[in-house]
Amino acid sequence: MKILITGATGLVGTELVSLLHHHKHDIHYLSTSKDKLHNEGHLKGFYWNPQKGEIDQSAFFGVETIVHLAGASISKRWTKKYKQEVIESRVISADLIFNTLKNHSHKVKQFVSASAIGIYPDSLKVVYTEENKSIDDGFLGHVVEKWEKSADKFKLLNIKVCKLRTGLVLSEKGGAMAEMVKPIKWGIGAPFGNGKQYQSWIHIHDLVEMYRAAIEDNWEGTFNAVAPNPVTNKELTVAIAHALKKPLFMPNIPEFLMQLVLGEMHQLLFSSQNVSARKAQGKGFKFEYEQLEKALNNLLPSK
Repeated sequence: MKILITGATGLVGTELVSLLHHHKHDIHYLSTSKDKLHNEGHLKGFYWNPQKGEIDQSAFFGVETIVHLAGASISKRWTKKYKQEVIESRVISADLIFNTLKNHSHKVKQFVSASAIGIYPDSLKVVYTEENKSIDDGFLGHVVEKWEKSADKFKLLNIKVCKLRTGLVLSEKGGAMAEMVKPIKWGIGAPFGNGKQYQSWIHIHDLVEMYRAAIEDNWEGTFNAVAPNPVTNKELTVAIAHALKKPLFMPNIPEFLMQLVLGEMHQLLFSSQNVSARKAQGKGFKFEYEQLEKALNNLLPSK
């Protein structure tokens, strides 16, 4: 199968390209940097610039599935200007693809979009399934709502749409976990607030395998891309310290302090989403890493 990927050089994109290549898929990818365009057998790069409305239409030749991972990181300080960039990087890029397909002949049958569990409201009690229609009233909820609407537009072109609402991605190569590990390694790690907030996580291996399943089995609809066993922030902090064989002796970090340091972005650390993986499991998806301990032992081998 020929697959077009945006955001192919990011944390998830890099792993996904490698996995799909291993399974003999032909990969086209879009990049805003002409220096990153390569043509190596099963892997071909094409230029685009969503801000200018520019895209190499030959990127779509023979493509059956598009995977949309592109989007500015949410881990930079949320200034008014950067908030707009976070939204536009997801929506404008999807709109450019949509309009290109709308105005040209193509063979695309499926659009698979990254999404996030940040759409769900902060709650210590609710277990969120995909059927829950509540939307968080903060910035993240606003981002994901617009993100998903831009993906749903592809239904107008009779293209199947699949959205993977992703939790905290655990990877040794970067992302949120790398930032959580640093203070614990330095001996200054501690839970945030009371540590009771739920963090629904997923190992990078399982995440890219879920994308592969969504592509190869032609999934349609919304799916939570999280492991079946979410943990609290305290449990996650303790588990990382245990895997690293490091002590935890610092007091819990109060919310007001992180709000002073990070501003509105502190919500990433204190918001609670207990998210269900049952729908993906119902499609027959098997997680390699269902338990946090196994995931961390794989990613943080003791030295």
